Amino acid sequence: MRSIRADDHLAGEPSPAHRVVRLLPAASPPREDRAGDLTRDPVEDPAGDRRRRPCAGGTTPPYDDAPDAGAPRADAPHTGAPYADAGGRRAVDDDVSGAVGRLLRALTGERVAQAAGLDPAVGEELAGRVARFTLGGGRRIRPRFLWWALRGCGAGDGPEAEAALRLGAALELVQTCALVHDDVMDGARVRRGRPALHVDAAADLLAADAVPLGRAGTGRVSAERRERAHRFGTAVAILAGDLALAWADDLVADTVLPPAVAGRVRGIWRAMRTEMVAGQYLELRGQADASRSPDRAIRAACLKSALYSVERPLALGAALAGADEATTRALCSAGRCVGMAFQLRDDLDDLFADPDRTGKPLGGDIREGKPTYLVAVTHARAEAAGDHHALDVLDTCVGRADLSDADLARVRKVMVATGAKEAVEAKVDQLTAQGLRHLDSAALEPYAAGRLRELMRAVAGTRPGSGSGPGSGTGSVRAEGAGPARALRLADGCGVTGR
Repeated sequence: MRSIRADDHLAGEPSPAHRVVRLLPAASPPREDRAGDLTRDPVEDPAGDRRRRPCAGGTTPPYDDAPDAGAPRADAPHTGAPYADAGGRRAVDDDVSGAVGRLLRALTGERVAQAAGLDPAVGEELAGRVARFTLGGGRRIRPRFLWWALRGCGAGDGPEAEAALRLGAALELVQTCALVHDDVMDGARVRRGRPALHVDAAADLLAADAVPLGRAGTGRVSAERRERAHRFGTAVAILAGDLALAWADDLVADTVLPPAVAGRVRGIWRAMRTEMVAGQYLELRGQADASRSPDRAIRAACLKSALYSVERPLALGAALAGADEATTRALCSAGRCVGMAFQLRDDLDDLFADPDRTGKPLGGDIREGKPTYLVAVTHARAEAAGDHHALDVLDTCVGRADLSDADLARVRKVMVATGAKEAVEAKVDQLTAQGLRHLDSAALEPYAAGRLRELMRAVAGTRPGSGSGPGSGTGSVRAEGAGPARALRLADGCGVTGR
């Protein structure tokens, strides 16, 4: 294990640790990792077709979006150690998502049972919703970044492995909080191909209402009752997100760590939570004042998504492994770049991806008026070219909740015609290539570094070789209204130190 060194964004005092939950059996003697020794952890194909992806020594099994779909019942008995049947480090390497999912199933089972002890309705209708949402989908990308950073820094057995799985599960619970609250703020009705949590809660209230629907058997629901159900669903979602965050914080606080490691880990955790809230606020502010600034869009996206999704999980893995400052900084720089690429890809997917893959209808960001970088680039290019038609389409379509499919098609056409779509796609490739160069500069275990490289490409939606040639992405993309030099510094857009 490498020595621990101070880092300016990882400062913090350790919190009390209360107990240890054993997640792994006693580790067998360490083995040398070779590319062909381990079955790869599934990585969802960016195209969404879940093909088996080739790798040295074998193929990757199809990724299951919901490895632990469904939540435990409030009265389900706790079965003991969630990872008692694991085979140690190699078993986690084989399936990081499954290992974290098993821990989440055990944890949420305990929490739902505790809530049911307070009141059956709290267990089933509130805690149960949190559990079902957390277990029912998602790619588990944050725990996987954390795990492979830990492995890359030379750790992955015993207490460090247990801590990594616990922190990975905590990240998934924070993700539950973020998505549930985000859907409320955006008025989104669908998440992961199913009704959003607040929509589902409202529907259940209407279904459970003892008053016969409508008048004279018409089956219609009054506007007053619909509004009451809507307010109820919104309130339930707020409480559910709060509960998920509380569970996450409890999980981190109860993870026993050496004092120096605990200080670094909890410092990262505190910073990450504040960054997420700050990014969400900046996005809301941008929606409210119809901002079209590329710089503001990048700052909000970096704080809300890029840091939390990639950089901070990598930093947590490095901290658990006791990585030195140079390695930690290289990982964080890689994470910042790839995290921004991940968010820009998400902006593109909102308009151009298959809804069956994303689990959401097309155009949600446009209808909600989100100040995305893609919209900002389109506006800047149209303005620079004096394209009044494109500007009119943006002005009349962005932020319209009732936007028709035909008008959404007009927005897509403008984004293609102005070159904004191509420019943002090139920026994704450029940022990914830059992130991979930072990754290559870190002194990491080769096999784990390869797994990180594969995962980074997957979340950015890039293909091997794209944007990785000499000078890639540095001269072919027109400036987005802020000057070429600034346009190439997207990864620094949130101004957070300690990369």
